[in-house]
Amino acid sequence: MPIRPILIHPDPRLKTVCDPVPDMSDALRRLADDMLLTMYDAPGIGLAAPQIGVMSRVLVMDCVKEEGAAPQPMALFNPRIVAASDETSVYEEGCLSIPEQYGEVTRPRLVQVEWMDRDGNPQSREFDGLWATCVQHEIDHLDGKLFIDYLKPLRRQMITRKMQKLKRERARGLA
Repeated sequence: MPIRPILIHPDPRLKTVCDPVPDMSDALRRLADDMLLTMYDAPGIGLAAPQIGVMSRVLVMDCVKEEGAAPQPMALFNPRIVAASDETSVYEEGCLSIPEQYGEVTRPRLVQVEWMDRDGNPQSREFDGLWATCVQHEIDHLDGKLFIDYLKPLRRQMITRKMQKLKRERARGLA
C-alpha cells in the first residue's frame, strides 16, 4: 500500500468529472486502501480519487478527530447525494490539493448519500456535521469542483496564484 502523491491545484484532472466504477474489484479495494493511507499521512479527513490522478468515482474519509477515539475509515464507490436539508451550515474548509488555504463554504447541514461499499453492496446513510461537509466536499471533487469554486472570484484567483507559486517552488525543489 503506497502513499500516493496528491495533485496540487491548478491541475486539469481536478476539474474533470470522474467516471463511475463499473463493479467492485481487488484493484479498487487496493486503491481505497492506498487513498486512506495517503489521507492519514497528509494528514486529512477526506480524499477523492482525482486528487491522486485516478479519474474514478471513489472517495475515502474519516472525520473522527477526537484524541484517542477509534478511527472510522470509510470508502465510498460511486457515491451520490440523494437528499439534502434546506438547513445549512458553514465550515471553514481546506483541501489537500490546495494546501494551507481555507475558506468558509455554506452547504446543506444534512445529506443522504448512497454508494457501493468495498464488497459491492449498496449502502445509504444520512451524514451531518463535519461528516456531511466532508462527503459533500469529496463528491464535489468527483464532479470536478473545488471548495474555492464557492468563494468570491478575487479570493479564488488569489489562492490559485499562491498554488501556482507553490508548484513552481516544488518543481525547483524549494518547497
